Amino acid sequence: MDNKSPVADIQTQIMWNRLISVVEEQAQTLVRTAFSPIVRESGDLSAGVFDISGRMIAQAVTGTPGHVNSMAESVRYFIEAFPVDTMREGDVYITNDPWKGTGHLHDMVVVTPAFLDGRLVALFACTSHLIDIGGIGFGPDGRDVIEEGLYIPFLRLIDRGVKNETLIDILRGNSRYPTEAEGDVLSLAACNDIGVDRLIEMMREFSLRSLDDLAEHIIEQSRKAVEVCIADLPNGSYRASMRVDGYGAPIDLVATLLVADRTITIDFAGSSGPSPKGINVPLTYAQAYATYGVRVLIGSEIPNNAGSLSPIKVTAPVNSILNAQRPAPVSSRHIIGQMLPDVVFGCLAQIPGVSPPAEGTSCLWNLILENHASSTNGSGAKSSRFSVLAVQTGGAGARPDLDGLSATAFPSGVSGVPVEIIETISPLLFRCKELRPDSGGAGAKRGGLGQRIEIVNRDNADFDLYAALDRIDHAPRGRAGGADGAQGYVGLRSGKQLRGKGRQTIPAGDALVIETPGGAGYGPASERRREALREDLTNGLISAEAAERDYAKKLQPVARETVEVE
Repeated sequence: MDNKSPVADIQTQIMWNRLISVVEEQAQTLVRTAFSPIVRESGDLSAGVFDISGRMIAQAVTGTPGHVNSMAESVRYFIEAFPVDTMREGDVYITNDPWKGTGHLHDMVVVTPAFLDGRLVALFACTSHLIDIGGIGFGPDGRDVIEEGLYIPFLRLIDRGVKNETLIDILRGNSRYPTEAEGDVLSLAACNDIGVDRLIEMMREFSLRSLDDLAEHIIEQSRKAVEVCIADLPNGSYRASMRVDGYGAPIDLVATLLVADRTITIDFAGSSGPSPKGINVPLTYAQAYATYGVRVLIGSEIPNNAGSLSPIKVTAPVNSILNAQRPAPVSSRHIIGQMLPDVVFGCLAQIPGVSPPAEGTSCLWNLILENHASSTNGSGAKSSRFSVLAVQTGGAGARPDLDGLSATAFPSGVSGVPVEIIETISPLLFRCKELRPDSGGAGAKRGGLGQRIEIVNRDNADFDLYAALDRIDHAPRGRAGGADGAQGYVGLRSGKQLRGKGRQTIPAGDALVIETPGGAGYGPASERRREALREDLTNGLISAEAAERDYAKKLQPVARETVEVE
């Protein structure tokens, strides 16, 4: 391929874009065929194509940073387990190793080799979350990874076209929901098959015998583009820290970001040690979200692949909360890992010309709600057996030029599971799901709002909450003079406050009450435009009392009549 020819350059760009469409169709196949609502409704997945050395060439638009960026490293481990010269057409490989996959046992990673006329040309990989993998359930109460569920080492899911029925039987036998577990795993294999088929079609269309030249072009161009962006930053070392709730004791996350020689290195030395509970983070997952914190601000328009990721290095001390070692419990690793972009933003905010948003809720407020035992309650009615993962979100931090997004999952990017889906597959009823006024931090740009949610069991039976929630004791912090966002809350309608972590029972007849945190504000409240404040009041996003408290100077004398309207 003559890359000096304008025609060749255009054709290369077309093929690059075509690869992205191939992996997006791969991802959408997973969305359409998955059994778990968190995959088909929320998009909690990843999909990508890799060269035969394990370098990610392209990723699907649909997917989460935690899955995509950790999967980018995971494929190399598959090649170690199954060298490319041993791969055969019809093979499919699988693991849920937290340290060589995406961070906990509930995520399955599946890799499929792609062959053109008998020659290996690429690898397709995908990841999704299974609703149940056995053990004590999806929560942070495990004392080690053994308690957290079934571990699948690097194995052949399909061997030259023949499904590994023994592995499927083991998977079914270790899940409370065997049909869903089998269906989700097979949907992963199916989505890779679509990727393989579309890639081969593309290669035949463009008369390609190999992806090597195209992969090298994509990866090198992406690497150079990110390096140019980094070169525009002043060399230096920048340090930031954040304290979050943890489980039983607060957790300190400390980062030192070094800009030097067209690279960015992030070191988490100084962060807390490992937790005895399942909020520990394997290094691959910490690397995934810390890298994402850089990429959304530095060269964000450059596609994500092995090249654009390579100038960013992330380290953490061995046996720390961000580099937990086996057999540490890691089931709820997202609670800590999804905080890392905000920590990185704290470093980047010190660099002239870089303006990250204020802190937000960051971690997902996933409501894992279960009743594993069918039974008859006191009135003689039968209670249903169910397990649901209701993805909920808080407010995002305000940006330098825009208010924060309300009820938005940043940095994970997943969507909330619709109420109608949860109410269809379980006896749960959402009595309330609404934005939470006054939860966004005041500022020139206001933080996004959290939510207020109230849930009851229509069976009038107990149900369990596997709580893995944060920002209850430590609110999202404002930036550049903006105010903090509101802290979160979890409790019962009867008045009892519940813990942010751990399995707890919601008694029959009572209701679970959730208030997700709000995003923090950006810039002094005195600089907020009167028109924006008036809109907030008119739309009920802030109360008259909060306006008086936070924007008193702005209300005088012009907007006083707006408060009176309320």
